[in-house]
Amino acid sequence: MKTMIEWLRKPWPYWVGGALLGIFNVILLAISGSVWHITTGFLTWGIGILDLIGIKIYNWEFFRIFNYTYGDIILNHNLFINKYTILNIGVIIGSLIATLLSSQFKLKRLKGKKQTILALVGGIIMGYGARITSGCNIGSFFSGIPSFSLHAWVYWIFVVLGAVAGTKILSKYLI
Repeated sequence: MKTMIEWLRKPWPYWVGGALLGIFNVILLAISGSVWHITTGFLTWGIGILDLIGIKIYNWEFFRIFNYTYGDIILNHNLFINKYTILNIGVIIGSLIATLLSSQFKLKRLKGKKQTILALVGGIIMGYGARITSGCNIGSFFSGIPSFSLHAWVYWIFVVLGAVAGTKILSKYLI
């Protein structure tokens, strides 16, 4: 009989991973009353950092529109300790554990200035895109599609188109 570590090291079938993610999302909804958010946590960290250096952004139009989401966090000044932060820390720790168990953890150096700039620009574009679509692939896709949200289906179409275009650009100019 295989040990638990040996069982965890082998790749799981995609359907098992998908079923577990779905089950955990339902449990999260039942416990916290909200679906899985990722970029919201990073946004609140940014709010907290700007608040610490004296920049008050609470009156910006974005936060007035989405007051139902950010109002409680901002008013209680729990900018770093809130459910979004706990979820993000859980994702980071869970990913690290999964990577370590599968013996896939590797530190890599960036190849040069071009790769560093492209990584930064790509990250900024992805972050901006995640905020204007009301979330990343988790909030807009993973939590939106099962709840039959129209924005999630539109998001899915444009993610596929963007992935195809991005792959063609990468393969033609950068790889």
